[in-house]
Amino acid sequence: MTIAFTFPGQGSQAVGMGKDLAENFAEARAVFQEVDEALGEKLSDVMFNGPEDMLTLTANAQPALMAVSIAVVRVLEAKGLDLKSKVAYVAGHSLGEYSALCAAGSFSLADTARLLRIRGNAMQAAVPVGVGAMAAIIGLEHADVVAVCEAAAAIGACQIANDNGGGQIVISGEKAAVEKAAALATDKGAKRAILLPVSAPFHSTLMAPAADAMREALAKVAKSDPVVPVIANVRAAPVTGADEIAGLLVEQVTGQVRWRETVEWFAANGVTTLYELGSGKVLTGLARRIDKTINGISVNGPADIDAAVAALMA
Repeated sequence: MTIAFTFPGQGSQAVGMGKDLAENFAEARAVFQEVDEALGEKLSDVMFNGPEDMLTLTANAQPALMAVSIAVVRVLEAKGLDLKSKVAYVAGHSLGEYSALCAAGSFSLADTARLLRIRGNAMQAAVPVGVGAMAAIIGLEHADVVAVCEAAAAIGACQIANDNGGGQIVISGEKAAVEKAAALATDKGAKRAILLPVSAPFHSTLMAPAADAMREALAKVAKSDPVVPVIANVRAAPVTGADEIAGLLVEQVTGQVRWRETVEWFAANGVTTLYELGSGKVLTGLARRIDKTINGISVNGPADIDAAVAALMA
């Protein structure tokens, strides 16, 4: 059995996340306290109790999701997990790549929280509300989505943001261009083309100011080589050098999250089991649709942790 750990991205947040971990494990409480201290505020209170609109703010959701993921990792480690010997690779969806890097020892927990707060604020500030948009295209081949984005780009920026697999591709860019691409996708036979309720056009060229902010922020933090290879979003291939990782994280802000190719890479390189650590089960569901030979397991609560420990320590 070859194992990879994956870490969820924005959209997996939910009020109450991490609360049962904090109630049951001192290691989880320590993670949430360290994140609160790094940010200078009680983010954990928003995570546990809401309100939901506060939690869904990009600047809160990103460090909050990372905190829950790392809390799970720390509890597993306290129960005997040695990441380097048990896990072959790590990967995370968008912000989850930071969680993966923190889990693999590239960034400290406090630095990861601060980086994600900067990232969330910078992404939100990059484009005025209403200028950009994102849409999910369901049931259309990757090449066809590329074609509709290229056609729509005649009136404004439009590109693939997330290739999530299972027939789901998210596009991003200027509102009029995204709406045009969604209409063209429907004409080409997409089952659905749905504008998403997001606050900014993530993973598009419009995020260039946020990429600049992350380049500056990443230059200032201590970085170590990860203890296991990280499958980078924009490359869908393993990366092992700390300096290279920082450059790819900058590229990721305006680039495509190649999640389908990431899971396909896992399958082609002997990974049999993907553990999704943190809030929700989105990545587990995507993995199942991308490659049915991979076993996907979500770990986000005490019962999941007991089962994971039993399997990982077998």
